[in-house]
Amino acid sequence: MRSSLRRTRRTRPAAAGLVSALLLTGCSSAWEGAGGEPAPAPAQDVLLQPLGAHGPDPFTASTVRNTAPPAAPDRQPGDGGPQAREVTGSTPGLYGGTRAIGSCDVERQVALLTADRAKAHAFAEAAGIPETGVADWLRGLTPVALRADTRVTDHGYREGRAHAFQAVLQTGTAVLVDQYGAPRVRCACGNPLRSPAATASGVHRGDPWDAFDPDRVITVRPTSSVVTSLVIVNTTDRTWIERRTGSDGDQDKDPAVEPDCDPDTCALTGSGTPDPSAPDPSAPDRPASPDPARPVPSTPLPDAPDPSDTGGTGTDPTPSTPDPYTEPDPDPYTEPFPDPFEPFPSEPPTAPDGTVPPDELFPAGPAPDRPETFQG
Repeated sequence: MRSSLRRTRRTRPAAAGLVSALLLTGCSSAWEGAGGEPAPAPAQDVLLQPLGAHGPDPFTASTVRNTAPPAAPDRQPGDGGPQAREVTGSTPGLYGGTRAIGSCDVERQVALLTADRAKAHAFAEAAGIPETGVADWLRGLTPVALRADTRVTDHGYREGRAHAFQAVLQTGTAVLVDQYGAPRVRCACGNPLRSPAATASGVHRGDPWDAFDPDRVITVRPTSSVVTSLVIVNTTDRTWIERRTGSDGDQDKDPAVEPDCDPDTCALTGSGTPDPSAPDPSAPDRPASPDPARPVPSTPLPDAPDPSDTGGTGTDPTPSTPDPYTEPDPDPYTEPFPDPFEPFPSEPPTAPDGTVPPDELFPAGPAPDRPETFQG
C-alpha cells in the first residue's frame, strides 16, 4: 500500500510538468493545430489591412498600378447611425477606377502565380478553382478599386498552404472582381479572397486608418446571375464609367443609362441587379394561371337547372329527370296547350247518327248482383 502511494506522489509532478509543456507549446503559434493542421483565427478576430499594406504571408508581390484611389461616398445629413450592411456586387458606385486603365496588372499576376507550382496549387485550392485554370480564371476577372471599407475572407500563403483569416480592406484597395461582382483577389499581395464568415467577434486587430468606422464596413453579396458590365466611378473627374467584366479597361465607355445620383453623394443602397428568379415584391398579386395539361371544368349557366338535382355535388348517381340526349325535344311548332282566346263549347259534343254514346255503352250506375258461379 505504501509503495503504491509513493508511485502516485512521484507521478503527479511529472504529469503537471507535461501539462505545462503542452500548454506552452500550444500557445506558441496561433497558426499551428493538432497534427500540424492550421488552426483558425482566434475568436474570429478581424485584421485591418490598409490600402498599400502587403499583409501577413502574401502570395505574390504587388501588382497594383499607380492610379488615383477612389474616395468613399460623402455621408448624407442625418446619416450617423450604424451603416454596416450587405451590398449587391452590381450596385453602381460600389467600385471605382481610372478610365481605360485597370487598377491591377493582371498579366503580371498570372506570371507570378504560375511561376511557382506550389503557390498555384494553394491559390487554386483557396479560390475554389481548378489548378490548371488559374491563368484563364485571372484573365476573366475585372480590375477595380473599393469605394468602401469591405470585410472579406483573406488567405495568406505559409509553408506551402493557404491560411484563411477575416480582414477588412480599406477604401481604395485594388481588387479583382469576378463576373458576379464579388472581390476575389487583393492585388497588393496576390491573396485570394472569398466571402466573409457569417459570424465574427468584432474584435479588430491592427492599426486603424483615420476614416475607419466599424459601423460603416460593408460586405459584398454576389449576384445570382452573371453581369456583363459594372458601373464604376471615375476617380479623375468624378463621372460614371461602364466597364465590361473581364476587360482591363480598354473597353470603358459611358453608361447607356446613368444612375440617378451624383457619384460623390450616391449612397450604396445595395439595390444592384435584381434576381430574375425572385418574385417582384412591388408587383400586384396575380391569380395563378391554370395548368394547360389539366382541363378546366366549365360552370353551368345560372338559368340552367342541375340535372342531378344535388346542387352540383354529384352525390346522387340516379338523375330525377330523363337523359336529355335520349328523349327527343318536343316539336316547337305544335301547340300542346289550347288557345286561351277560343270560346269554351256550350253543349257536350253529340255522337254522330247511328252510333251510341259512350256513356250508354258503359252506364255509370252499379251493375246488378250476379252469382259467383255460372251454370253450364
